[in-house]
Amino acid sequence: MMLHSPLALSLLLIAVTSNLAMAIKKEKRAPQTLSRGWGDEITWVQTYEEGLYQAKKSNKPLMVIHHLEDCQYCQALKKAFAENEEIQEMAQNNFIMLNLMHETTDKNLSPDGQYVPRIMFVDPSLTVRADITGRYSNRLYTYEPQDMIFLIENMKKALRLIQTEL
Repeated sequence: MMLHSPLALSLLLIAVTSNLAMAIKKEKRAPQTLSRGWGDEITWVQTYEEGLYQAKKSNKPLMVIHHLEDCQYCQALKKAFAENEEIQEMAQNNFIMLNLMHETTDKNLSPDGQYVPRIMFVDPSLTVRADITGRYSNRLYTYEPQDMIFLIENMKKALRLIQTEL
């Protein structure tokens, strides 16, 4: 019995430490604070300025999502956005992504007011695309959870407009 004990103990120790190491590795990947629930697989930029720089550098459009934590419409939109595979994939591969919980100093990002949620696109030429709007005339850049097909079309439009205008 005494013979097995050190061996069993060291095996147990190895099992525990390797599980702990795997848990730590997983832990490092999981919390993606910049996503704020909009999509953890997406690489998010931290500031509008960084977004503009990355858009210009990568020749991808910048997608800016304005939202607030305590806004029920933002929460509903976030859920629909995060659950839509096509949006997540396009956001991950074809766009520079930014979600903001405060206003930027760029007045071009609030052409019809500072409401949330609103989603705007900025061209790699650093032009805010005021021509890519949602379905509502009173809040041009707002989307609702049922508008995901429309948002996908606008994402595709933002990508198409780059190619045609360069």
